[in-house]
Amino acid sequence: MTLRMMSIDKTLQMEPPTGVGVKPRVLIPTWRRFSAPAFRGGLFEAQDVFVEIDDVDLLCLEAGTAWPKREKWLRQFLWRDLSRQLIYVNPGLQPVTLRQDYDLLVVLCQQWYELLYLNAVQGWRERCQTAVCWLDEVYTADLPGSRYWLNALNQFDHILVPYKSTADALTRILDRPCHCVPRAVDTLRFSPSPDRVIDVLSVGKRLPEIHGALLDLAKEDDLFYLHDTFTEGGNLLMQDVAQHRTMFANMLKRSRFFMVAPGKILDYHETKGQMEVGMRYYEGAAAGAVMLGQAPEGDTFHALFDWPQAVVSVQTDGSDIAETIRGLLAEPRVLEEISARNVFHTAGRHDWLYRWKTILQLADLSESPRLDGRQARLQAVRERYEIKQGFLPTPEVASVASRSGSLQP
Repeated sequence: MTLRMMSIDKTLQMEPPTGVGVKPRVLIPTWRRFSAPAFRGGLFEAQDVFVEIDDVDLLCLEAGTAWPKREKWLRQFLWRDLSRQLIYVNPGLQPVTLRQDYDLLVVLCQQWYELLYLNAVQGWRERCQTAVCWLDEVYTADLPGSRYWLNALNQFDHILVPYKSTADALTRILDRPCHCVPRAVDTLRFSPSPDRVIDVLSVGKRLPEIHGALLDLAKEDDLFYLHDTFTEGGNLLMQDVAQHRTMFANMLKRSRFFMVAPGKILDYHETKGQMEVGMRYYEGAAAGAVMLGQAPEGDTFHALFDWPQAVVSVQTDGSDIAETIRGLLAEPRVLEEISARNVFHTAGRHDWLYRWKTILQLADLSESPRLDGRQARLQAVRERYEIKQGFLPTPEVASVASRSGSLQP
């Protein structure tokens, strides 16, 4: 894997086994060195996959001494910035001057204010032929209050968001194409383990009634129910992105059941009822866990997870969770088939490789030969689990991006 990690005042060149001498054509800035809360782990993981399958400079930005206070000040006043210029201010990061031109810039932002970090890269627009911004967590209800910074998205040639209704709304607001491109996962990292020693895994926000019922079931049936025992765990800082994601994957791939719910299930004040497909669905399916909970309402989830029992529904009040788990445990073949379907389809549709293909299509760039190795490994996973499904697989989705946010088979 060719990996060039660029810092502020020097370029760090890691010894690559292949691709020596190939000039990187893609620039991806990352903030993992100064701001790495756990909730950003999925997009940092995407960056690592993109580095693996293409010729990428991963630009590791670094904070200056003034960063925490300066960013706090900027974020406070951006909401009422009549000048609409504060969004272009460096929030206290060490400035970077690029040393070459790039065919493509890809900026992955979990939250809107991460756009500020790009201001540390001086002259990036002149150096990058095509610029793509992935804005991960923006709800339609956020947009009216975001009018003082949304203009910054017009710097990019393409804006990608994982929510269709948000993509549609942004298309009406901005002067640039907005596309709905779903989230994904490092399918190979999450590929199942044969030993599922955890009975039920719950990570992050949860419905209290279901949690209480699971605690009772674990006590009654002597099940291993692994769950968070602290609040706001997503804000905990990762010491090492790869180690954290591997640790999480190792737990999930060893779990029989994984609890899922629409993104921000407890935060109606933020979503205003916009139910979306969170990262947990992709991670759980890739790990071959049987996902228990609720699927988001609407067509988006069913377009992305269009196979039987992708999510086994349970009541939000927890009244049927014990009966559901006991019934499934009594049918090991059913469990195996659900698990195999989840792995098979995720490996064919929801690895970050497929999102990278979509980005290359939007940028009118050819695929790198280095992508082929990962594609072959994904195909090997599919072949391993195809025979275990117990039904004929549904066709693959060739592309999941389209103009104006619609999903396209």
